[in-house]
Amino acid sequence: MEVVIAPAEELARLAADAIENLVRSKPDAVLGLATGSSPLKVYDELARRHTESGLSFAGARAFMLDEYVGLPAEHPERYRNVIEKEIASRVDFAPGAVQGPDGLADDLPAACAAYEAAIADAGGVDLQILGIGTDGHIAFNEPGSSLASRTRIKTLTQQTREDNARFFEDDIDRVPHHCLTQGLATIMSARHLVLLATGKGKAEAVHQLTEGAVSALWPATIMQLHPHATVLVDDAAASRLQLAGYYRQTFESKPDWQGL
Repeated sequence: MEVVIAPAEELARLAADAIENLVRSKPDAVLGLATGSSPLKVYDELARRHTESGLSFAGARAFMLDEYVGLPAEHPERYRNVIEKEIASRVDFAPGAVQGPDGLADDLPAACAAYEAAIADAGGVDLQILGIGTDGHIAFNEPGSSLASRTRIKTLTQQTREDNARFFEDDIDRVPHHCLTQGLATIMSARHLVLLATGKGKAEAVHQLTEGAVSALWPATIMQLHPHATVLVDDAAASRLQLAGYYRQTFESKPDWQGL
């Protein structure tokens, strides 16, 4: 696992560099897209590069991490609509190239199985963007999630619903109780994981992620077992890291040709 500590704007640039390098070398790359606040600067940077330097996603595909269950199709916080607004509509993905789990399906288990099959049929995800919750969840894999889990329905914790209430006019009663989410094993099948975290509120989760024991109590710790995982954090999110000095030294000494 590589840990990079830098200002938020630099973290976004590094993540966008990794995506651009992938898409330019493999135009039919498969990307994993996350919602939440963590990747927004990355999406802004990708949109800028598309407009200003012709970065194209015309041959690429993308899969979303998760979706709320039961939100109306037109709801602005439905994750398919969020992804459309923040990145898909701002670049040149082909129609239908961005897919997400169907939180309005009549048969949710069947929808989850179909989503797993779609990812597999696409050849798997080449690069997965991730955020992390204050309780260590990635996607909507809440504490206690099976480390071998696949796409499924999950019940959101009170903490997650409180954290997400800000997207629902600070009214927790408007936040759904259930979601569909890629499982931890699904996420771990991606060839490169890139997680972004900023702010002091993420400091304990980042500490557990990188320096704690692998445990279902902190689901993101499963990333320690991934062969190519990159953790991009700002100073505030890195404030609990015991090895912060070493991480900085390692990145400063890294050969340019290695990339992330």
